[in-house]
Amino acid sequence: MIRFILGSIGGVFSWLVTGVFFAALTVGAIFWIYSRDLPSYDQLAQYRPKTISRIYNGNGRLIDEFAEQRRLFVPSQDIPDLVKGAFISAEDKNFYYHPGFDPRGIAAAVITAVKTGGRDVRGASTITQQVTKNLLLSSDRKIERKIKELILSSRIEHVLSKDRILELYLNEIYLGQNSYGVAAAAQTYFNKPLSELTAGEAAYLAALPKAPAALHPVRDLKKATDRRNYVLRRMFEDGRIDKATFEKEQASPLKTVQNGDYAPFRDRLPPRDYFTDEIRRQLSKSFGREEFFGGGLTIRATVNPDLQARAAKALQNALETYDRGLGIWRGTGAKIPTDQLKDEASWRAALDAVPTSKAPRDVDGWYPAVVLGFEGGSARIGIEGIEEDADGHWIPPEDVTWARKLGDNGKLGSRARKAEDLLDLGDVVEVRAMTKDSDGSFIRWTLRQVPKVEGAFMAMDVNTGRVLAMQGGFSYQSSVFNRATQAERQPGSNFKPFVYAAALDSGFSPETIVIDAPIEVNTPQGLWRPKNASNRYYGPTPMRTGLEHSRNLMTVRIAQEVGMDTIAGYAEKFGVYDHMRKFLANALGAQETTMFRLISAYAMFANGGERVEPTLVDRVQDRYGRTIYRHDQRQCDSCTDPNLPAGEAPKITSHREQMIDPITAYQMISLMQGVIKRGSGTGVDLPVPVAGKTGTTNDAKDVWFTGFTSNIVASCYMGYDNPRSLGRHAYGGTLCVPVFNEFMKEAVKEFGGTNFKVPPGGTWVKFNRFTGARLSDDATGDFVQAEYLRPGQDMSGLGALVVDGGFAMGSDLPLFEQGQADDSGQAVTTSSGKKRVIPNKANFGTLSAGGLY
Repeated sequence: MIRFILGSIGGVFSWLVTGVFFAALTVGAIFWIYSRDLPSYDQLAQYRPKTISRIYNGNGRLIDEFAEQRRLFVPSQDIPDLVKGAFISAEDKNFYYHPGFDPRGIAAAVITAVKTGGRDVRGASTITQQVTKNLLLSSDRKIERKIKELILSSRIEHVLSKDRILELYLNEIYLGQNSYGVAAAAQTYFNKPLSELTAGEAAYLAALPKAPAALHPVRDLKKATDRRNYVLRRMFEDGRIDKATFEKEQASPLKTVQNGDYAPFRDRLPPRDYFTDEIRRQLSKSFGREEFFGGGLTIRATVNPDLQARAAKALQNALETYDRGLGIWRGTGAKIPTDQLKDEASWRAALDAVPTSKAPRDVDGWYPAVVLGFEGGSARIGIEGIEEDADGHWIPPEDVTWARKLGDNGKLGSRARKAEDLLDLGDVVEVRAMTKDSDGSFIRWTLRQVPKVEGAFMAMDVNTGRVLAMQGGFSYQSSVFNRATQAERQPGSNFKPFVYAAALDSGFSPETIVIDAPIEVNTPQGLWRPKNASNRYYGPTPMRTGLEHSRNLMTVRIAQEVGMDTIAGYAEKFGVYDHMRKFLANALGAQETTMFRLISAYAMFANGGERVEPTLVDRVQDRYGRTIYRHDQRQCDSCTDPNLPAGEAPKITSHREQMIDPITAYQMISLMQGVIKRGSGTGVDLPVPVAGKTGTTNDAKDVWFTGFTSNIVASCYMGYDNPRSLGRHAYGGTLCVPVFNEFMKEAVKEFGGTNFKVPPGGTWVKFNRFTGARLSDDATGDFVQAEYLRPGQDMSGLGALVVDGGFAMGSDLPLFEQGQADDSGQAVTTSSGKKRVIPNKANFGTLSAGGLY
C-alpha cells in the first residue's frame, strides 16, 4: 500500500514537473518569439519629450507660450520628493525594488479577476511598464503588447537608472486639461510650481493617471476628492507623510484653478497679439513647426512692452476716429436670446461665450456688453467683468446721435436720436468708460465698434533692425491677419525716396533741375497721362522740391532719365521687392509690397546706408540653455574692458554691407527732413530732428507715412482690406502722421534723438531752393538751402543740366512763379485737431496707380 501511494505521488510529481517544464518551455518560446521584433529602447537615453516654447519680452517677462502638448520638462533632481512619493504610492509601491515588473502585483490582479469573473480587472503595470507603453509601444489592450511590455521593461531596468525612469514618467504622463507632466499639471490645476504643492495637491496629481477625464475637479468633484484621499492614505501607509498631515489634507477641500479658487496661469500673460504670432510664423519656418511647438525653445523677443502698447493705442485711435467719422453703426453682429436675459447668471454666461472674433477683449478699455432693456431713450446694459450696481449701467441718447444704423439691406437709416434707433434687446455691443480728462473720473458708458477700415504700425531700431513694436490691425482677436507683414499694398509716394536715391547715386544732386510738365506715355493698355496731385505744373524745379512736395511728373522724368533697370536694382537691393517690374508707373509706388520690407529699407537711409536685417527676436535658446540663434552679430571691442573711461561708449565693430554711399544716405535724410519742414509731412511735431515721407495711392485706397529719427524708424498704413477709396480728405499726412506723432512722442522720451550724423568726405554748398541757383557761402534767407555734396556733385554733370527724361515741355505751359503757393486746395481739420491745406487730387483716371501725396 505504501509502495502504491509512493508510486502515485511520484507519478503526479513527474507529471507536475513535466507540466511545469513544458509550461516554462512554452512561456519561454512565447517570450523568445515576441522578443525578436521589439523597438529599440536605446532611444530612451536620448528621449526629448515635446515641451512648451516660451517667448519673453526685453524686460524678461513671459508674454506667450506655444505648444502642441503643454509640458514643462523638469529634471529628476528638481522634482520634490513629495511629488515623487505621491506617484510611487499611487502607481507603483515597489518601484525601487522590482526588476521592471511586479510579480506580486500581477498575481494580485489575476486573483481579483478570477474572483470577480472578469468584472474587475485591475491594472498591474509598474511605472517602468507605463514608460515602456507610452514611449515605445501602443496603448491597445492585447496580450501581445503586454508581453512585449514585460520584456522591454526588464531590459530598460538594466540600461536606465530608477531616477531616470521616474524622470521620464513624471515628465511624460498625461494628466488632463492638455497638461503633460507634473510641472505643467501643477500650473494648470493650482497655478503653482512643484516646490509649492501641498501633500493634498500632489496626491490629486498622482490620482489623475488612472482616469484624468473622469476626475475633473469641478464636474467630478466627489470622485476626484475620494481618489485624492485614497492616494493620501497610501502615502501615509508608506511613511511619506505623517498622520497630522494626512488628516489635515484629507479634511481640506480640493481647491483648483478650474473651480475658481486660484487665478489661471494664462491670466498672468498678456493676450496674444500680432507680435508674438508673427514670431510663431517666422520661427516655425526657420526651425520647423515640430521644433517650435515641441522643442522647449526660450525666445527673447525684441518688443518693448511700453512702445507696443503705445503703438496699438495710437493706431486704434486713428482707425476708430476715421470709422466714427463715417457715422455708420454696424455693431458686433452677435445677439443673446431674450430668454437668457432674465437673470444675471444666465446673461453673464451667454456673454462670456460670445467669441472674441465678434467681441474682442484685447482693446484696452473696451468691454463686451449686452442690451438688457430700454427706458427713456437709454439702453440698460450688462457688462462683462463689471458688477451691477443699484442704478444699473446705461447708454444714454446723447451717445448714439453720431450714427445711422446699417440695415440688413445695406441701406442706412436716419440719424439716431435714442438708443432703440441703433440697438435691439439682446444685442452684444462693445462699450468703453468715458472719463474726464482733468481727473479721470467716470462720466458714462459709450458705444464702440470694431472699424471696417484697417491698418498697421511698426517701429524699429535703425541700427540693429530690432522691431520694437508691431500692430498688424485694430485687434488681433478680431482679425489675426497681420497687415504689417502679410498685407501686400501699394506704397504710393512712400516709394519715391528710392527713385531719388538712385538718381543721386547716378550723378544728380539735390538741386538738379527737373522739368515739371505734362507727360504722355504709350502703353499696351493705352495712353498714360500721369499728373501731380494738385493738377498743376511747375516747370523747371529743383529735385529737392520734387520730393518735398511729392511731384509725380518730376518723379516719372527722373525715373525715365535714370532708367527703370537702375531703380529696380535699388528697390531689390534695399529689399522693398524681390522682383520689381520695370514699368514707369512703379516709380510712383504702384507695385505692392509689405510694411515689413518698406520700413527696413527706410532704416538703411537713417543709419547711413548700412544693410540692416529686421528681426523680432534677439536670441533663441534650446531646452538646455544653448544659444542656437543670435541676431546681433556686431562685435563689442571694449565691452569687457574694466578700464573703459567714464562717459565713453563701448566701441562696436560692424561688418555690415554698405548699401549706398553714406553721403547719398545723408542727402536723402536731408531731402526727407524737407518733407517734414515744408512738404506733405508738415504735421509731424517732435522735439528731435525727424525725416520721413508720406504716401497716398490713387483714389486714396492706401495712405502711408514712414518717418525716422536718428535711432528709430516707424511706419503707419491705413486702408480697407478689400481696397476702396478712403474718401476725399484721406491723405498720409492727415491719417497716418497723427499716429506717428502719438507713438514717437513716447518713443523719444525713452530713446531720445540727435542730429543726423554727417559723413566725412563732402562739402557744404548753398543754393536757392526755388531756382536751384548756386549762392555765395554767406547767403542768408528763407530761400537759402544748404546742401551737403560729394565731390563731382557741385553743379557738374547732370547737376548743371535741366532733366526732362526725354519728354518735351510746351512753351505755352502756365507755370507757377517762385515763392507762389505750391498747392491750392481746401482747409481741413486733422484727427489731431490741426488745420491743414490739402491740395485737390488728380482727376479720376489720370494715374493708373501709385503715388499721389
